Amino acid sequence: MSSTVEHIVVVGGGSAGWLSAAVIAAEHPHLRVTLVESPGVPPIGVGEGTWPSMRDTLHRVGVSESDFLRECDAAFKQGSRFDRWVSGAADDYYFHPFVLPQGYGDANLAAAWQGQHRDVPFADLVSFQPHLCARGRAPKQAQTPEFAAVANYGYHLDAGKFGVFLGRHCTEKLGVRHLLDHVDEVVAKENGDIAALRLRAGGLLAGDLFVDCTGMQSLLLGGHYGVPLRGQKHVLFNDSALAVQVPYPAPDTPIASQTTSTAQPNGWIWDIGLPTRRGIGHVYSSAHTTDEEAGRQLREYVAASGGPQDITPRKLHFEPGYRERFWQGNCVAIGLSAGFIEPLEASALALVELSAAWLADDMPATRAQMDVVAARFNEAFTYRWERVIEFLKLHYVLSRRSDSAFWIEHREAAAIPERLRELLGLWRTRPPSRRDFPRIEEVFPSASYQYILYGMGGTLEGAARASDLPREADRHFREAARLTAQMLPALPSNRQLLAHIRIHGLPRI
Repeated sequence: MSSTVEHIVVVGGGSAGWLSAAVIAAEHPHLRVTLVESPGVPPIGVGEGTWPSMRDTLHRVGVSESDFLRECDAAFKQGSRFDRWVSGAADDYYFHPFVLPQGYGDANLAAAWQGQHRDVPFADLVSFQPHLCARGRAPKQAQTPEFAAVANYGYHLDAGKFGVFLGRHCTEKLGVRHLLDHVDEVVAKENGDIAALRLRAGGLLAGDLFVDCTGMQSLLLGGHYGVPLRGQKHVLFNDSALAVQVPYPAPDTPIASQTTSTAQPNGWIWDIGLPTRRGIGHVYSSAHTTDEEAGRQLREYVAASGGPQDITPRKLHFEPGYRERFWQGNCVAIGLSAGFIEPLEASALALVELSAAWLADDMPATRAQMDVVAARFNEAFTYRWERVIEFLKLHYVLSRRSDSAFWIEHREAAAIPERLRELLGLWRTRPPSRRDFPRIEEVFPSASYQYILYGMGGTLEGAARASDLPREADRHFREAARLTAQMLPALPSNRQLLAHIRIHGLPRI
């Protein structure tokens, strides 16, 4: 086979496979892209939350946002709300919105908040977006073009429908070849590269670069190459989930504008609003509780929030961790085949997007270039996985809950990554800043760390500095309040805008 990279073979469908195929095919129309997936194997289907980056990805591959919203039962997401994570009290909540704090980087907002406005939640003071979420507002108006925003937003979506939607777009618009077949064997070259896949019905499928999107099975990278998983259960304990789809009590029930994560004694419950239903699930640690107890808490939550009492959730088990390498030889893993960490902050699909974009942007033209690109990819995504783990751990480290061993053990020094311990030491006297996260494409910006740190009651120690003086910060607080007052009456509800889009669509850019 020629050393020129001409044929990309994506193994596995679902969100990861079709997103990867779409981004590669849209960016490289000269390449042949084939996606092969086993027939009758349903996707896990619980990756229902995205970041604002998904807007750029969908626009990049050429889909219509209106069509996406209609066909994927999607809704707008403007951030996350965390209930009972700090103390466990009924009124314990804070927001992590997608909009940067007003005046971020121009003033020490945290010092001014702590000194004069501690009675107001940090995010509620520095941003208009928590107020939009609290009132169920949409992030744009009916006349706002596709993918444009008044307030920064991502999506909630039906993961199963999303894969089907992307698959149709890939095959009909982007020229991706789709094969439904089982992979029975990986055929290797003498140098260790994958030469071809032996398909049960279709025979040999040769390729130049293979993208492993086979989920937790990790058929190529984990199975064929034996690249091990770096387990992270000693840092993030959750390894199980119970997931259920819950109908709304009435057709006009408001659709939440954020993901709500409610802490439980040994884990937490996600609650995601789609136009036709809610997706709810309990993520928990099997070392700290039983499936039966987790199921009881899930049923209580669903019933208390207006859902039915007779639910039958699906059980999911995962090993938290990421691969020691993501690219070996002529094989790169994207999605669950590369790793999985609990779905707090919806990083799974974002890492798929980042991986697919990196591959498309740095696509090697020849096999000789592949090892250079692979080394850069492995370094970048090891960094990214480490940052994701630290950011998720931050939520647990800052909690003051002591009602179970689960929360207490999360704060033990041995369970906290060294880099996070160092940062927490720095943040005692200054807020998280861009200097702490210097890469151009950080997974979570320093503003996100501020939202979590001060949402969970973090404080600054020591004497005030000139940069901490409140006058400039107060000006930004007033601007956030002004924007809140301006946007609340001008923006429709999430459900109102989605109903309009179903009939009329959004203006095209």
